[in-house]
Amino acid sequence: MLRTALAFSLLATPALAGPVDFSSGWQEQRLSLFSSNTYSFGQTLQMTSEHTVSIAWSRVPQADWDSTGASWTWSVSESVAPTDLSVKGGDDRNLSLYFVFVPQETAPDLASAGIRALLGRSDVRVIQYAWGGNNPVGQVIPSPYGEPGTGVTIPLRQADTGSESVTVDLAADYARAWGGTPGALIGLAVSGDSDDTRGKITAELSNLVLE
Repeated sequence: MLRTALAFSLLATPALAGPVDFSSGWQEQRLSLFSSNTYSFGQTLQMTSEHTVSIAWSRVPQADWDSTGASWTWSVSESVAPTDLSVKGGDDRNLSLYFVFVPQETAPDLASAGIRALLGRSDVRVIQYAWGGNNPVGQVIPSPYGEPGTGVTIPLRQADTGSESVTVDLAADYARAWGGTPGALIGLAVSGDSDDTRGKITAELSNLVLE
């Protein structure tokens, strides 16, 4: 009986898919020809944004495509002012962590696609967890960017400084945003956005684990 119970317990425990390596495989995608954040990749991902915006992104190994949860630690020592994250061109935030999902059947064909190509597809779904803004924490906000209905922003903390560890249920948040279950998690991205408020951000992300 004990052996059976132990076996059931092991089967019922989610498999750990992380941690995510910040020291290799990450690339910066500029969103403006003359504007770019400064990223430092290593044990942690460090970022400075001063009147700028850009995205650092990485592909997810196929072994982790079935991930439905994540946890990480992030900190902000310099913060932009609060903004409305639903407003295009007025939605500065300190940090955003993006999870990029595609249908399971198309994942092999899209595994090598760049972040710009992925964000332009109607079958891609993006959950963006944000530290910043003045919106209610936990609200599901339709993204004002990309194909309509393909992305949402979920603020986890309003604009301020500090440090915290967070855990998110990707499957539950996907269901809140679109219904159903997520497809394959094939991409991750991190951004800071200070170009609208003309502010400055100093922040870092570490201990990112997929599960």
